[in-house]
This record gives sequence, structure tokens and C-alpha cells, in this order.
Amino acid sequence: MSIISNQAAECIYWTPSEIKIIDGDLVKYLDVLVHTFRLGDVEDPDIYVAEPIWQWQQTEAGQWVMKHAVTEPYWTKRMDYHSYGYECNIIARLRESDAVFFNLKFK
Repeated sequence: MSIISNQAAECIYWTPSEIKIIDGDLVKYLDVLVHTFRLGDVEDPDIYVAEPIWQWQQTEAGQWVMKHAVTEPYWTKRMDYHSYGYECNIIARLRESDAVFFNLKFK
């Protein structure tokens, strides 16, 4: 997987967890918040978000998520009214077993 997509720009919305049958086994998939960071008051947050995302992708947790994500992870942003900046979240769709592993090891 390459660059993380922007949920708002591509109109991809969060989806609830789902269960699929793979090789006769039930496998649950769910969206997991894998990273949160803040941006200051910038003119174009869609440009400034690139560096923190890239830096996160170089970490052990970022590389693990990019390898184990079922679909391409996406990011969201919302206003942070306390600092007049933005709060950005990276969300990945993972298998339930991978989500448990991620939460135990990286959170």
C-alpha cells in the first residue's frame, strides 16, 4: 500500500464492523484508530498533513499497519477549537486478531 487516502476528499465513510467467511472460518473486520496528531493553525491542512503521516509511516507501528491493513488506511481531520488548529486521525481496517495485536503492542 502506498499513500494514505483522505476520507473527506474521496467521500469514503467509516463502515461498521463486518464478518466474512474465509476458508470456512468467520473473520471479523473493523476500523481501528491507529494514530492521532495535531496540526497548528495552517492555511491548507491537506498539504501540511503529509509530513506527519509520512513520519508515522516510517515508525514500527506505521509499517505494521500498512502491511496488515485490509484496505488502504484513511485520515480524517476536524477543528480543534482549543488550539485553533486541527486534530487528525489515521484509521485502518484490520482483522479483529490484528486489531487486538495492534492495541496490545502499540497503544
